[in-house]
Amino acid sequence: MPYVTVGQENSANKAIVEDRPAYLSAFFQDFFNIDVLLGDRISNEAIQASWNVAASASAKGTLDCVPSWLTDFRDDLPRIDVPTLIIHGDSDRILPLASTAKRLPELIKDSRLVIIPGGPHAINWTHADQVNPVLLDFLAGN
Repeated sequence: MPYVTVGQENSANKAIVEDRPAYLSAFFQDFFNIDVLLGDRISNEAIQASWNVAASASAKGTLDCVPSWLTDFRDDLPRIDVPTLIIHGDSDRILPLASTAKRLPELIKDSRLVIIPGGPHAINWTHADQVNPVLLDFLAGN
């Protein structure tokens, strides 16, 4: 079962149509775990820069991407035949670890799961000091 439900999809669609800028602001709250990481691992300016990029995207495109959240790719995962690195934060509020990445090593051969403690969905921004060495090590074939 996909992590996002039809009810959540409908709620997101409604919020985007009613006030897309406000929806984006609320989304980034959980994307970066602002209540925990603001000032320590993420700045207001970095959040604003992300918001600017999202807000400059097509309004229709923003709305049209929501149904893709219901896509269930589990049947495709066993066909992945290359080494795969999965990096996931254990504090991801967008796609929680237990519902998503924690299950992937069983479904993808030759995969490695690295869990970033305290990491939100945007771990590449907030936890680059932990993500980058893992990524470089993987790319080096280790």
